Amino acid sequence: MSETPSPVSPEKGKILFVDDEENILRSLQRLFMDEEVEIFTASSGAQGLEILAREAEVGVIVSDQRMPEMNGVDFLEKSKAVSPHSMRILLTGYADVNAAIDAINRGGAFRYLNKPWNDEELVHAVKSALHTYHLLAENKRLAAIVKQQNAELQKWNTELEAIVQEQTMELQKSYDSLRAINSKLRVNFKNTIVAFSGLIELRDKRMRTHSRNVAEVSVNVAKQLGLQSEERETIMVAALLHDLGKIGIPDFMLARETEQMNFAEREEYLLHPVRGQAAIDRIEELQEAGRIIRAHHENYDGSGFPDGLKKTNIPLGARIITLADYIDKKIRKASGATGFEAVRKEVALLKRTFFDPNLIPVVLEQAEAFYKKNRPRTDYAEIELLPNDLEEGMEASRDVFSGTGILLLTKGSVLTKPSIMLLKRYYDLDPANQGVFVSVKG
Repeated sequence: MSETPSPVSPEKGKILFVDDEENILRSLQRLFMDEEVEIFTASSGAQGLEILAREAEVGVIVSDQRMPEMNGVDFLEKSKAVSPHSMRILLTGYADVNAAIDAINRGGAFRYLNKPWNDEELVHAVKSALHTYHLLAENKRLAAIVKQQNAELQKWNTELEAIVQEQTMELQKSYDSLRAINSKLRVNFKNTIVAFSGLIELRDKRMRTHSRNVAEVSVNVAKQLGLQSEERETIMVAALLHDLGKIGIPDFMLARETEQMNFAEREEYLLHPVRGQAAIDRIEELQEAGRIIRAHHENYDGSGFPDGLKKTNIPLGARIITLADYIDKKIRKASGATGFEAVRKEVALLKRTFFDPNLIPVVLEQAEAFYKKNRPRTDYAEIELLPNDLEEGMEASRDVFSGTGILLLTKGSVLTKPSIMLLKRYYDLDPANQGVFVSVKG
C-alpha cells in the first residue's frame, strides 16, 4: 500500500515577505513575532524566487508592487511556476488600481492591500490566506487519499471478483458432481426396485413382467392426469412392489384363484397388502409407496381389503394400480384381436363397485396403447443372438431372463451399450439356455 499524504498543520506555516525596503521587512517581521509562523524575507523578486525554490510549502507570499528590476505583479506571476499553491497578496499604493487588477489576473493574487496598511487588517488577511492555504492543502491531501483508496478498492474488487468466480466454478463443479452422483443413485435405486420386483415374480412364472406392465401403465396414467414427477415415481415404486407381500404365501396358494381357497388360506392371502407395506415401511422414502401397496386391493364401494376404504379415501395411486393390475391379469387370459374389447366390457361392469369410474377412461386408454405397442410385429423377423453379437439399436422381441429366471430385459427394449454389457455380465454369472431374441426388418 502506498503512503498516505501527511496532514498539514493548520497552526503553523511559512510566510514570505518581499520588499526592497529593509525597514518595511523588519516591520513585517515584528508584526508576526507572536504568531506561530516561520518568516522569510527577500529584498527583491529574484531573491524571493530563490527562497521559494529552496523552501517547500510556503503558504503565503506578500509582495510590494513598486520594486526595481521586477515589480510585484511580475514577481507574483513568476512565483506561480515555482510555488503554484501559495496564496499571494500584493501591497500597493492607492493610485495603483491597474496593478491590483494585474495582480489578480496575472499573478493569481488572493487579495491586495493598500500601503500604508492597517496592522490588524494585514495580520488578519495573512492569517486568512494561510488558513485558506491549509484548507486547500488538506483538501488536496484528502483527495489523494480518496484516489489512492479508490484504486485499492478497485484492485480489491477485481481480486474479489476473481475469487468469487473461482469459488463459483468450484461450487458449480461440486454441484455437477453431486447431481451426477444423485442421478446415479436414483438410477441404481430404480434398478434395485425393478430387480426386486423381478425376484417377486420368480414365485409365479405365469406373472412374469406383470409388475412392470402395471407400473408402466400406471405411470403413463399419472402423467396423463398431470401428477408431479415425485408422485409418479411413488406410483411406479408401488406398482413394481404391489405384490411384495405375496412372498410369504405358500407356492400352492399362488396357483389358485381366491374363490378356490378355503377360509384359512383366504385369511392368509388377505394379509399380503399389509405385509407388503410392513416390508418397506422402515425405509422413509418408501413409506408413501407402502401406503399405496396396502390399499391396492381396496374397492371403490368399500368392499375391498384390508381396511374397507372407499372412494377418495383410497389413495389415488392405489386406485390407478388396482385397475391396471386387473387389466393386465385379464389380458394374459384373453386371446385374439377382440381380447382387449372383452376386458373393456368387464371393466365397465365393475365401475363404481371395484373401480373409480372417473379413472376408467384414462386407464383403459393408456393400457390399450401399451398392449398395442407390445404386440408381436408382423413386419419384422425374429432372430436369436448371443450377447457378444448384439448391437446398439436392436430391439428385444421377447423378455430376456437369466438362467435362474431373473428378468434382465423386457420385450420391446431398445439395446444400448449399458444394457448389452448387463446381458454379457449375466450370461457369464447366470447363463441362460438360449440367446437373446431381437427383431430385424423382414
